[in-house]
Amino acid sequence: MKPLVVDIGGTNVKAWSPDGKIMERLPTGKQFTPEQLLQALERWKQETPCDSVAIGYPGRVQNGRPAREPWNLGDGWLDFDFDSKIDVPVRLMNDAAMQALGSYERGSMLFLGLGTSVGSTLVVDGFVVPLELGSIPYSQNRSLEEMLSKKALHQTGQPRWRKAILRVLPKLLYAFAADYIVLGGGNAQRLRGQLPDFVRLGHNRNAYTGGVRLWQASDFRRVHWIPDEALTNQQDSAPEGAA
Repeated sequence: MKPLVVDIGGTNVKAWSPDGKIMERLPTGKQFTPEQLLQALERWKQETPCDSVAIGYPGRVQNGRPAREPWNLGDGWLDFDFDSKIDVPVRLMNDAAMQALGSYERGSMLFLGLGTSVGSTLVVDGFVVPLELGSIPYSQNRSLEEMLSKKALHQTGQPRWRKAILRVLPKLLYAFAADYIVLGGGNAQRLRGQLPDFVRLGHNRNAYTGGVRLWQASDFRRVHWIPDEALTNQQDSAPEGAA
């Protein structure tokens, strides 16, 4: 498949053509609706040939469909039928999960998206497990969302925001038995040069890679993606005569 990849964020929508070139950054916000996204999709599809679409959605996704309205966009996403309105196949997953899938290398990886909100996903041996870590307590009075989000960055200042992130990362690594943590989202770059060895910085472009891998997965409802290298190793170690 050669998907057009769309990553919907609280600030803008990013669209990549099937060859990985960024096409447009379209502003979003509280008034942005699925009808507006559909209009943009039709325009992008006219500009570049594609045989499928991958969408990263800023909210809970169940069985490939929105399961909750996004708090940082307009209404109407829950009942919007992308499949019937777009003339190529569509796969949709949580936006943090799509970035995590694109950031994944091997083993057990915990992904934290430091953007408008706090996105989170665990990937274990290629299986993608969306999380909602923003809702868990950071302290007696504050959640992770209230300490690590873009709003928290502006309210508390960068030093306190950075200190909170560096404090919680080892605890999350231990709690999820992760091999490493990837920090994505627009604010992750503010931590460059100050991270523990088990933390890696992601990139927003990993959402494009995640969209491509979403279409490589055999079942988008329970995404399992095996790196090519790992797949080759499995085939090489298979018993003689094995399929």
